[in-house]
Amino acid sequence: MAQPIEFYFDFSSPYSYFASVRLDDLAGHYGRVVRWRPILLGAAFKVSGMQPLLDIPLKNEYVRRDIARFARLLDLRFRLPEKFPFAAVAASRAFYWLDAQDSALAKRFAKAIFRQIYGAGADVSDVDFVCDLASGMGVARDELKAALGSAELKEKLRAEVDAAVAKGVFGAPYIVVDGEPFWGADRLAQIEEWLVTGGW
Repeated sequence: MAQPIEFYFDFSSPYSYFASVRLDDLAGHYGRVVRWRPILLGAAFKVSGMQPLLDIPLKNEYVRRDIARFARLLDLRFRLPEKFPFAAVAASRAFYWLDAQDSALAKRFAKAIFRQIYGAGADVSDVDFVCDLASGMGVARDELKAALGSAELKEKLRAEVDAAVAKGVFGAPYIVVDGEPFWGADRLAQIEEWLVTGGW
């Protein structure tokens, strides 16, 4: 059986959002499943020396224009949150807690988080917001909130981020197909060609 496609993303990356709305359908068309893995880009930036795109002189205005254009291309409602970039720690921990119980639910949660961030400009760095969103999906709110502060879940996210960096993940989205890495939401056409041909 073909290996799952690994989808490394950061909720604070608009380009991760753009990839997220298309990748599962693309993979499914070729009989593949996608394993979603949220990370925190700040840890990767410490190793690579990179920084958030909007913090880079000259690139800032282009990126703002590009993400708005990309959203229009995908016909997505888009609103960059006032607090940006932001720490996606609570949402990322919640994902892994849910994923340990129900991977399909975790993926639906992640998609809902992305829609709230970039469709409504919501502040998902707020723990209560994350818990309320999950509760609306049938998740036990108090249980989730308690888990988010646990040492076990903190270590889980830390270990996932460290493992991603050790594998060479330096940005998001970072998608690995059959061991071949592709960086960026604009690489989906290449990923499809890889799935069609088996690689080159």
